[in-house]
Amino acid sequence: MTMSQSQYHPPVRVDRFGFVKQELSNSPEGLTKSRSAFEYEREERRIRKWRKMIGVGGSDWKHYIRRKPHVIKRRIRKGIPDCLRGLVWQLISGSRDLLLMNPEVYGQLVIYETSASELDIIRDISRTFPSHVFFRQRHGPGQRSLYNVLKAYSVYDRDVGYVQGMGFVAGLLLLYMSEEDAFWLLVALLKGAVHAPMEGLYLVGLPLVQQYLFQFDALVREHLPKLGEHFTQEMINPSMYASQWFITVFSYSFPFHLALRIWDVFLHEGVKIVFKVGLALLKYCHDNLVKLPFEKLMHALRNFPEDAMNPDTLLPMACSIKVSKRLEELKLEYEKKNGKQADPGGRLKPPPPPETH
Repeated sequence: MTMSQSQYHPPVRVDRFGFVKQELSNSPEGLTKSRSAFEYEREERRIRKWRKMIGVGGSDWKHYIRRKPHVIKRRIRKGIPDCLRGLVWQLISGSRDLLLMNPEVYGQLVIYETSASELDIIRDISRTFPSHVFFRQRHGPGQRSLYNVLKAYSVYDRDVGYVQGMGFVAGLLLLYMSEEDAFWLLVALLKGAVHAPMEGLYLVGLPLVQQYLFQFDALVREHLPKLGEHFTQEMINPSMYASQWFITVFSYSFPFHLALRIWDVFLHEGVKIVFKVGLALLKYCHDNLVKLPFEKLMHALRNFPEDAMNPDTLLPMACSIKVSKRLEELKLEYEKKNGKQADPGGRLKPPPPPETH
């Protein structure tokens, strides 16, 4: 961008991620802190390790991940260096391969195709990360890029089209990569390049959201029975507080530094980290939550305390919770309960419609 941001807005103070600082905020995270020489050197060492692991432009990644998968898993859980995050996200999601196999597809979708969702996308664009300098300017480069990615996806996959929560996912990706790279990462996620496809989060009726909420409700009752019972008494179910966790993978309304660390693990290990982080948050705040009546409980579930949002505390707690086997059992239980069958590709198919005469 050649024109100064200050020509459109008065100069603003931003945190290290580009979000406008709240003047009264004393949050230690996100603020540009003067780091000691020791901390700076430690971070530089970490970046050198990562560069060696990745190779030039990702050339060594596949070799390293085959040889030392446990090292990669451990390092990703500790957080990918911010300067390498965009590249590593593309490597672990499988989107880099999709881009290389489909040159020029993105440009054609943006330039030549029209989408039935265009007006909906335009309406929602200004609501996506409105406090970030990249997206603040009306019709500015950030909003244009976001529009292009969402419009291209709505044409590429007309069954999904566009749903509001997709804007936060695409917006997060655009802060770390180009439009074309962000588009293919969205494709990789929704179509299931590495993990189970996630397009069911955005299909009509949000079928995958319903499944995830069913699974999460059962996990809360099993891992935190006292809190589960309290939720029953206060008539609270996960759809009242956890839907956005799954639809946007914590990119909506959660502190950005925490969302990034969750996304690091999510792209490598899959959606189970969303369940684990949700359980860890409830576990961390358990003793307070079990005392609260309905209205205060709802407020607490949408406004977790700052100390609960520390990724260096929350993520190790989340990663220690084992859910994989139980999630699979609950998925089968949900399918049986709802009369759905899984197809060989792992996607859910609704039962055939009744014959009409």
